[in-house]
Amino acid sequence: MKVLCTTSVVLTLAFLMGCSSTEWVHPQKPSSEYGNEYSRCQGMVLGDPKLQQGDKLLVINATERCMRERGWRMIERE
Repeated sequence: MKVLCTTSVVLTLAFLMGCSSTEWVHPQKPSSEYGNEYSRCQGMVLGDPKLQQGDKLLVINATERCMRERGWRMIERE
């Protein structure tokens, strides 16, 4: 049941993101740095024993929180 609920949440998020175009921006860094920063955040998150339980939504949320802490913001493109 937990896997089904998680899958439903991920699919819903994917659908909603498909309806709008968003991107991560930083006020002082070029967009080409996004991949490096995201990889660093994701690596830190995956190193946390609390998040190694396989719940991808928790990993995504923690990675995005790390990105926001580093100054990145997700904006909606017009």
